[in-house]
Parts: sequence; structure tokens; C-alpha cells
Amino acid sequence: MISELKKTTEQKMQKSIEVLKADLAKVRTGRAHTGLLDHVMVEYYGSMVPVNQVANVTLIDARTIGVQPWEKNMISKVEKAIRDSDLGLNPAAQGEIIRVPMPPLTEERRRDLTKVVRHEGETAKVAVRNLRREANQQLKDAVKDKLITEDEERRAEDDIQKLTDRAVAEIDKLLAQKEQELMQI
Repeated sequence: MISELKKTTEQKMQKSIEVLKADLAKVRTGRAHTGLLDHVMVEYYGSMVPVNQVANVTLIDARTIGVQPWEKNMISKVEKAIRDSDLGLNPAAQGEIIRVPMPPLTEERRRDLTKVVRHEGETAKVAVRNLRREANQQLKDAVKDKLITEDEERRAEDDIQKLTDRAVAEIDKLLAQKEQELMQI
């Protein structure tokens, strides 16, 4: 029972870290990467779908993303969806391909993005701590129901605290990497 609880808690903490990684990938640095457009939605025959489901998204160079819709009639819709997104990008259609240049970040914008990154990290840490609290509560309930002893509970709480510390350290490492990436010119 205790090992099962530890395993599920660890998996949930790992999921929180994966969500943080995905959120951090959406925060724009000076460099172009295809994951930037993953959450941009475009209308496709009456339903909203991600851009990467109606077009081939590639890197043209370090500062330019190329988007090539599979259907010619989608070019203007994809271009409009990218322009209207919250990314602050200005796509330009050239024949069958849409070029999306990455404008250089200003110092003020870099600082704002750093705040966004820190907020995302804090949200992930809160999620991890909530998982720890839930696991500890389950242990207390198990002691109350006489399923485990108090010594086993204490050992399990220590193990869960170690899992929490490891997850928080990984989150801090991810944040440091992203902040360093943002402040590079």
C-alpha cells in the first residue's frame, strides 16, 4: 500500500514537471522553435484545430519558422490565426509557405517573460506540494484505519518529502535554464 502510494505520487509529480516543461516551451525566447505555434488554433472546416494539424511547421533558420499548409485555401486562415495569437508575431505569406520571423526581444520584454516563467514555476511547485499533502493525508488515514503503523507512516512521509525535494529541485533547474535562455542576447 505504501509503495503504491509513493509510486502514484511520484508519477503525479513527474506529470506536473512535464506540464511545466510544456508551458515553458510556449514562452518565447529570441530563438525560433516549432513548438511555439503548438497552441495556435486555426478554423478548419468549422472546428478549431492546432496549426500543426493543418500545416507542416519547420524551421527555416534560427530566427524564422516556416508554415506550409497542406491545402492552398488554408494559407490566409493560418496566417490570420498566427497574427491574432498572443505571441506578437507577424507572419508573411510567400507563395505556398508562410514565413514567421522572430522579432528580437527588448530588455523590458525579457524581464516580463522572466516574471511569467517564475510564475509558471511557482504554480508547478504548488502543485507538487499539494501532491505531498494529499499523500501525507492518505498515510494519516491509513494509520487511523490501522492499515499501517506510525513508524511506517513516518518512514513513508520521509520518502515522500524526498520525492518532493527532488521535484522542486528539478523545477528550479528548469526555471534557471529558461531564465538564462531569455536573458541571452
